[in-house]
Amino acid sequence: MMNQKPETIEGAMTEYVTAMIGDQLFGLPIARVQDVFMPERLTRVPLAPDEVAGVLNLRGRIVTAIDMRARLGLPKAETDKPPMAVGVDLRGESYGLLIDSIGEVMKLPDDGREDNPVNLDPRMARMASGVHRLDGQLMVVLDVDRVLEIASDKLAA
Repeated sequence: MMNQKPETIEGAMTEYVTAMIGDQLFGLPIARVQDVFMPERLTRVPLAPDEVAGVLNLRGRIVTAIDMRARLGLPKAETDKPPMAVGVDLRGESYGLLIDSIGEVMKLPDDGREDNPVNLDPRMARMASGVHRLDGQLMVVLDVDRVLEIASDKLAA
């Protein structure tokens, strides 16, 4: 049995904060989400990678804003609607993942999570820890650590 799934506790559920990026639904494990906010007054960071939209001050904390569209290789949004941000932490640093819109919190069974399908866009697959098939829609579960890998690599350089 090569393709064993990690053991899931019978009936275990995970809550996800859902977000739209492009036309794709994503889920972030709620345990990783600090807050959801409207990013205001983004300051560009010279020489930062494209994925880093800038930094902002959120209630006295400096937050690095990550452009999730750029991170996923998607075109820039064609709307004037301001992005939303999902606040996450990694090793004591604060980040805001810029998304198109925030959805509801969904509680989904762990045993309903599947491995990334082979046809999942490789750019998404790199940052996904699986998918949930919802009514006619695929929710890609974002692996926050992998999403933030760029930031720590490139910002530390």
